[in-house]
Amino acid sequence: MDTDVIIPARYLNSSDPEELAAHCMEDIDKEFIHKVQKGDIIVAEKNFGCGSSREHAPIAIKAAGVSCVIAETFARIFYRNAINIGLPIIECPEASKGIAQGDEVEVDFDSGIIYNRTKGTQFKGQAFPEFMQKIIEAEGLINYINRK
Repeated sequence: MDTDVIIPARYLNSSDPEELAAHCMEDIDKEFIHKVQKGDIIVAEKNFGCGSSREHAPIAIKAAGVSCVIAETFARIFYRNAINIGLPIIECPEASKGIAQGDEVEVDFDSGIIYNRTKGTQFKGQAFPEFMQKIIEAEGLINYINRK
């Protein structure tokens, strides 16, 4: 899924998180913003966030209420942008294949363990280094730096 699908280019004239959230995923699912609930997790396949390097994509996802994105792999610039704005993401090919829409999922970022509570399964993703966890806890790199 590329960044043009996450937040269509026609909305990039705004940097307001709420405005971006209102249009998150609208070109592939017009009801996404009405269905997503605070704390939901997006599970995706390979190269999530490929395409342009716009920071708007992870901002739109986070502002829509998504608490984490799990994917087989992420585009490197999306990965960094997500961390910089405080959106937790975790790579785990097995979880990407083993989690279905509607499953209740929990992520332990200290260990990288992803629990699928619905199916009673777990997956080992890549744990976040401590400094990245601190950036996410601070809600982004700028807040992290300002607190230091």
